[in-house]
Amino acid sequence: MPSLKITLAAADALTWSSGLARWREDDPTHRNGKTPKSRRVEIWDSVLPGFGLRISDRGRKTWQALYRLNGKMIRASFGTIAKVPNVGDARELARQSMTKASAGANPVEEKRAAEAEQKRLAEAEEERKQNTLAVVIKRYGVERPKVNQKGKPLAPEYLAEIVRCLDKDVAKSKHGPRPIKDVTTKDLKALLRDIAKTRPGHARHVHAYLSTFFAWAVEEDIIDANPLAGIKAPAPKVERDRALEDAEIRLFWKACDQIGWPFGPLFQLLLLLGPRRDELARSTRLQFDLPKQTWILRGRDAKNDDALITHLPRLAVEIIEKLPPIKSSEGYLFTTTGERPISGFGHAAERVEKIMRKMAAEEGLPEIEHFTRHDLRRSLATGMAALGVAPHIVDKILNHSGGTTITGVARIYNRFQYRDERKAALGLWADHIENLIGLVRPREPVESDDPMPSNVVELATVRA
Repeated sequence: MPSLKITLAAADALTWSSGLARWREDDPTHRNGKTPKSRRVEIWDSVLPGFGLRISDRGRKTWQALYRLNGKMIRASFGTIAKVPNVGDARELARQSMTKASAGANPVEEKRAAEAEQKRLAEAEEERKQNTLAVVIKRYGVERPKVNQKGKPLAPEYLAEIVRCLDKDVAKSKHGPRPIKDVTTKDLKALLRDIAKTRPGHARHVHAYLSTFFAWAVEEDIIDANPLAGIKAPAPKVERDRALEDAEIRLFWKACDQIGWPFGPLFQLLLLLGPRRDELARSTRLQFDLPKQTWILRGRDAKNDDALITHLPRLAVEIIEKLPPIKSSEGYLFTTTGERPISGFGHAAERVEKIMRKMAAEEGLPEIEHFTRHDLRRSLATGMAALGVAPHIVDKILNHSGGTTITGVARIYNRFQYRDERKAALGLWADHIENLIGLVRPREPVESDDPMPSNVVELATVRA
């Protein structure tokens, strides 16, 4: 519908009361600013030609100006009368716009560009406020890469530990609710120093997890730079030397028997065979050949990608044979669901230590110092060294990448070397543990001329 244009005299057209615009005209249909249905009213000022008030059919009153720019008619608006209640102020805005146009500028486009920039800045600020450190950490838990730099899949338990650590130590800290872009290097260094005061080793882990997290955030264009780039860990790495003494191994074995399935036999095999925790915890029944007494660890299942064939001493075979039956030959050896390997190692390890401390106190032995699951590997290495096993044989048993320096094709074939020596060393270590826990085995059968062999088989027993 066409606009209804009404031109009023400057002196009588616009009157103001209490700072709010009101206009009056002789036609009663438009009195008090009411417009005809489906029509617009444009009231033009005679003081500044081209400036006026536009009233929509819904009653919205907007200041405007009409002028030409490079032969093209331009309509510029300057807000409603609620925003600019004074007609003099609105007229001045219109005059400034016309002056810019006469100089060749386009005030309308400049205004649109300024509004767009303002909107962009507002959206960026809103995004900054929404992308708090805690929120981005939660997103990281879902979207972070599930493989390492070599493309090898990371264990779900390891991924869960990273997310748990970042959530507990970082997201729930005082910095968690802050926008991630506002968290500075100084803030993070202070956070890590606080953790290192009581848990220096854990602070190193948090530092490593945070460094990877911020690197991911940079790749996702969430932040511009990694605030931990080039920042050293808050505490120096301390090489642990904790290894279980013989008396502790005896208590450890008994404690594992007490907690039972699934962590008891798992911990016992860790001490007996010396693998890394996840290498055993994520192993499948298919990897074990009990008749041949071997465990084949595939390269993709090992931390260093090196395959390893481990000889299973009789004690290890007996532990595995007592495990609950597995529905599928490809199923996990240690699982409570049948679909994924067990988790919750820390709580189980605490139970073992608690039981060991109680037994030590009852027997009048020294108090048990804290030890980690990795210390079980060190206990095997230390114990084998005491039994006279050569260091390079121990390295092979632990599946270390170091040890004897062998590279190239020779390294591939060398993984099968020293099998007899490794078998003997593991058997020697198992015999040592059996002696410590008081396991008495029957003597080897002696050949006899008796034509009626006995059908009674002696079972191994444990001395009280």
